Amino acid sequence: MKIMMSVPGAANPALQRRRRGAYGSAGFTVIELMIVVAVIAILSAIALPSYSAYMARGYRAEARAALMQAAQWMERVATATGTYPSALPNTLKSVPSDTYSIAANVDTDGLTFTLTATAKGRQANDRCGNYTLTNAGETGVTGATGGASASECWGR
Repeated sequence: MKIMMSVPGAANPALQRRRRGAYGSAGFTVIELMIVVAVIAILSAIALPSYSAYMARGYRAEARAALMQAAQWMERVATATGTYPSALPNTLKSVPSDTYSIAANVDTDGLTFTLTATAKGRQANDRCGNYTLTNAGETGVTGATGGASASECWGR
């Protein structure tokens, strides 16, 4: 005598399809989802600081370019009038990303100037601090932290 055991629904394909889902897969397990979440967390922990560093470097480059543009404007005005102007026009007082403000400090005789790009907003805690540029072309950094030098900050 043979005893046959049957699995409920084994002969019914519709019932089997309902159990496995529409595509024949049982789905993801919790362990598989946790592994995916862990991999995404590791990748973002590596990528986010790198991305932030590149953005800060881009903002610093924008500030350096704005200082050069303001210095060229100062030189053009000095060529026409004989002295450097005491103030910058509003269009030169900030960078497009609004991360630095540009200010001019002109000596009383009007023969020398120092331009300063002051970090603000999301760049306020930048390790390079504020950039300076004089009429003689001398570059500098004020308020730098972490041992950042003028050549390092202006060079990149």
